[in-house]
Amino acid sequence: MIKLRNPIVISFIGVVVILVIGSFFFHQMMSINYLLQQLKMASFLGIAATGAMLVILLGQIDLSLPWTLTAAAIISCAMSEKGIVVSIGVGLLVGIADGLINGVGVALLRLPSMIWTLAMNFIFLGISVFITGGFMPQGHPVQLIKKLGIGNTFGIPNVVLFWCVVSVVAMLMLNRMKLGRYIYAVGTNEKVAFLSGINTNRIIIGVFVISGVSSALTGILLSGYSNQAFQAMGEPYLIPVLAAVVIGGTSMGGGRGSYIGTISGVIFITFLSSILSVMQIPEAGRQIIYGIIIILMLFTYTRTSEEG
Repeated sequence: MIKLRNPIVISFIGVVVILVIGSFFFHQMMSINYLLQQLKMASFLGIAATGAMLVILLGQIDLSLPWTLTAAAIISCAMSEKGIVVSIGVGLLVGIADGLINGVGVALLRLPSMIWTLAMNFIFLGISVFITGGFMPQGHPVQLIKKLGIGNTFGIPNVVLFWCVVSVVAMLMLNRMKLGRYIYAVGTNEKVAFLSGINTNRIIIGVFVISGVSSALTGILLSGYSNQAFQAMGEPYLIPVLAAVVIGGTSMGGGRGSYIGTISGVIFITFLSSILSVMQIPEAGRQIIYGIIIILMLFTYTRTSEEG
């Protein structure tokens, strides 16, 4: 029997309700073109949410996403004249550096992830402003990134197909590989995982690196979508990413969650954001709504786990 408090079921019902209500404000909301456009926007959010979910599975949090995303996009575009490999590679190195620093701080220095990653976010903000001098960044993404960001294959946006690949890899890793089992084990009880022979520090650092790369990759792809990088382009993503992961049923305490749930949460948040835009709700209002939804979902899933 399907539980009505199942995160995937809740997200699906939420999307249906949003589409029905939204159709009264915007009649094309049920059209194929509109749905594909929303899936395209969901893909950027979904790629960023991949790394964020893995970190939360550890019982940690990564708040460096906004400016890691921005710095990667700015540096990648700035290096576009050097070629595809250099442009994309340097952008991804930003994410790797961010992940390594975050992972070392949390795993080896035992610093609170919320404070440490927030500090890293400010550091990357400073790096971005230093590189650009506070003005509009120079340079444009390489052609491959443009095709991934705005192109289609057989009528399906390339970035949606790319997210599908990322999703398959993430689900295989969590469900079929030792790394996935180790992540769940560390998130459930780090001390027990360590005593059972798992190199917990390596797992924590590795997951933070994946999170950093996810943020950087999202920024690079977004630069292809908008044909430029711009300051603060990652700011609107932090709260929706966290909301999508929580709505998808991943426990903030770690050790429990599924990537399919995260996918459903991403789709729900994307359609919610769309209807809020149609209704001309300002950005501040959207952030408040996201926060309220996170609180409601936390209460719902906490009660469900206690009753179970």
